[in-house]
Amino acid sequence: MGILGLSKLIADIAPAAVKENEIKNYFGRKVAIDASMSLYQFLIAVRSEGAQLTDSAGETTSHLMGTFYRTIRLVENGIKPVYVFDGKPPEMKSGELNKRAERREEAQKALQQAEEAGDAENIDKFNRRLVKVTKHHGEQCKTLLKLMGVPFIDAPCEAEAQCAAMVKSGKIYATATEDMDALTFGSSVLLRHMTFSEARKMPIQEFHLSRVLEELELSQDEFIDLCILLGCDYCDSIRGIGPKRAIDLIKQHRNIETILKNLDKNKYPVSEDWPYKEARRLFITPEVADPETVEMKWTEPDEEGLVKYLCGDKNFNEDRVRNGAKKLAKARSGTTQGRLDSFFKVLPSANPGQKRKSEDSKAATTKKGKKGGGGFRGRPK
Repeated sequence: MGILGLSKLIADIAPAAVKENEIKNYFGRKVAIDASMSLYQFLIAVRSEGAQLTDSAGETTSHLMGTFYRTIRLVENGIKPVYVFDGKPPEMKSGELNKRAERREEAQKALQQAEEAGDAENIDKFNRRLVKVTKHHGEQCKTLLKLMGVPFIDAPCEAEAQCAAMVKSGKIYATATEDMDALTFGSSVLLRHMTFSEARKMPIQEFHLSRVLEELELSQDEFIDLCILLGCDYCDSIRGIGPKRAIDLIKQHRNIETILKNLDKNKYPVSEDWPYKEARRLFITPEVADPETVEMKWTEPDEEGLVKYLCGDKNFNEDRVRNGAKKLAKARSGTTQGRLDSFFKVLPSANPGQKRKSEDSKAATTKKGKKGGGGFRGRPK
């Protein structure tokens, strides 16, 4: 779920914090990709004549095809992707997970009725609602990424939190996910629609946290409380309080404690054990691996290994797999070309009201035009 209604609220109140971009404009960037979200998109979107792609045993391969070809496109555009996989979910997320299970159960019943009625449109709709990313899907994609020479990270807990930690440390430029809670975890840049299929023809949405806070006139702590009020994976929102009311309350009272003291409990009933403090703690101090200890290494693709893994039983076309491997190798060994901000690095200001400052990067100037030694094309961050 992420944060309910946050993207629309930002679009309505803080449109300057969002810009649309093309994939080619991320040349030279390292991007942390929320793997589970990406796989979910592929399982839904990559279909052949209305059915999921499968191998000779009838096992779904849509996630593998999506990961393979989309990753190649990212790399061809000079992007250095790092896939981040979810670890064990926090206890507080169990309520949201139970709700999802109930929704799947309802969808299963509705699917059966649609099948009995021969309703093709609803059959497809409810099949989509039953899609679930499993541990098996994740392990298969990790095997594929190793063969492609693309690094991945196993987060100890939430993938979005780990992505945000990598961005905050400066090792990664942005988090690529559809879940807005990457901003709540503190990712300074969030990219949406980066892993969508080409058929969707949607521009990449780039959210800048510093601009979000500046436009909303909130601190990060106040923004976290706003997200909890909107509704997150860790606790329900207060019934009757929508996005407009939530932002008004935060701007007036600045934190949830003061809001609760002044709230009309008859009009907006709040449970005595509403766990907003625990939710806040999970956003402020999530369980993540220290970014300084996380190794990210891009290596040469294993063409023969890819052919062995994807062709044969998995029904991938050998010529296409070999062609994809060659594209990866070519992109990795390409000539280094600097971005403008390799020379003038843009730094977000400490205070939202201040203008950004730029500093001259002399080191980048000395490297201009040199060959890349160990990674894909582009600048090191």
